[in-house]
Amino acid sequence: MRFFYFHLMCWPYLPENFREQYDSAWVWVPNMLFDPEQGGELYNEYINSLVYAEELGFDGICVNEHHQNAYGLMPSPNLIASIIARETKRVKIAVIGNALPLYNPPTRIAEEFAMIDCISGGRLIAGFVVGGGPEYFSFSINPTEARERFREAHDLIIKAWTEPGPFRYFSKHYHLNYVNPWPRPIQQPHPPIWIPGVGSIETMEFVAKRRYAYMGIPYFHINVFKRTFDMFRECCANEGYTPDPEQMGWIVPTYVAATDEQARREFEPHLWYFAKNLLKGIDISPPGYTSVKSALSIDKNRDKFLLNVETWAQIEDGAYALVGSPATVRDKLIHYQKMLGVGNILTACQLGSLSHELSRQSMKLFAEEVMPYVKQATTGTDQSQDAGREQEPNAAA
Repeated sequence: MRFFYFHLMCWPYLPENFREQYDSAWVWVPNMLFDPEQGGELYNEYINSLVYAEELGFDGICVNEHHQNAYGLMPSPNLIASIIARETKRVKIAVIGNALPLYNPPTRIAEEFAMIDCISGGRLIAGFVVGGGPEYFSFSINPTEARERFREAHDLIIKAWTEPGPFRYFSKHYHLNYVNPWPRPIQQPHPPIWIPGVGSIETMEFVAKRRYAYMGIPYFHINVFKRTFDMFRECCANEGYTPDPEQMGWIVPTYVAATDEQARREFEPHLWYFAKNLLKGIDISPPGYTSVKSALSIDKNRDKFLLNVETWAQIEDGAYALVGSPATVRDKLIHYQKMLGVGNILTACQLGSLSHELSRQSMKLFAEEVMPYVKQATTGTDQSQDAGREQEPNAAA
C-alpha cells in the first residue's frame, strides 16, 4: 500500500457569481479571470505543499496536465515535476500524465521525462494520457485521431527509451529521420508507466496488455470504481495474469480534522466550489473522441459524477470524498481499499478553494494518524516506521 499526494493546482479565486454567469470553467472561460500576481503566489505555495508531502512521509506526489481552464493550473506538469525532483530526495514523482496526442513530436516527452528521472535520481513515474475532451477543442486537434495518435506516440517514446539511437521512425502521424534523445532515463528499461482512465475499455485493454498501472480518474461514485477495477482485472485475466494491487490506483479527495463535524465544516464549502464551478465543462467531449462502445459505458455513469451531486449525504454515500476525524477516515480507507483491491491511494488533499493552511493541517493529521494505520491494516505489517524509507519502483508497471 502506497500513499501519494495528488495536486490539481486549482484556481480558487473565481467570482462568487461564476456559476450563474459562466457556463464552463474550460476552453472558453475568460483568461482575464486569472490574476498573474495571485497565480505566482499560488504556484509557489502549491509547490511548497508538494515538497511538504515528502517531509510528512508520503510515498509519492502526483501532478497532471490540463490546458485553458480554471480546474488545474498545470499546462506543463513537467515543469512542476522538475522543481519537485530538485527539492526532494525520496518521494516518487508521478506525472499522470502527459497528453501524448498534444505533442508533436512526442520525442519531447521522452526527453523531458528522462530529464526528470535523471534530476530525481530515478524517481519518476511516467504517466501517459489521451487527454480530456476539452483539450481537443483547445488545441484544435481532430478528436477522431486521438487514440491512434496516442498509440503511435506511446510506441515512439518507448522505442526512444529502449533502443539505441539514432534511428528513423515513420508512422501515420509522426515522421522523424533522427530519433536520438539525450538524455536517457536512469530507470531501465524505462520508468514505471501509469495510465489514468475514466472507464474506456480500450484504455484498460491497452494497459493490461502491457502490464502498466491503471489509475481510476476521480469524482465518481465508489460503485463506479468497483466496476471499473473489476473490468480492469478481467482485461488482465484475458492477458493471462492477475494484476498486482500496485497496478491499480484510486484518486480521492481527502480531508482530516480533529472531529467529523469540524472536518465537514472546514472542507464542504471548498468541495462545492470545486464541484459546481471548476467541474463545469469538464464533460465537453467532441464527436469521435472515443468509441461508441466506450462512450455508452461512460455515459451510464454520468449521473454518478460529482458535477451532478447535490447533497452531503450523496457525498458520504458515494465516497466522493473521504472527510472526517482520523478514525473515520482510517475506517473508510481500509473499507474501500479492500473493496477496490488497489495498492495506490492518491489523496487530493487540497481541492477547490481550500486554503494552504487548512490543507497542510489536514495533510499532517492524515500522515500521522491515518497512513500508518491503514498500511498496517492492509498489509498486515507495521509500516509506520518505514514511511520515510525509499520504496522500490513499481515492478508491475
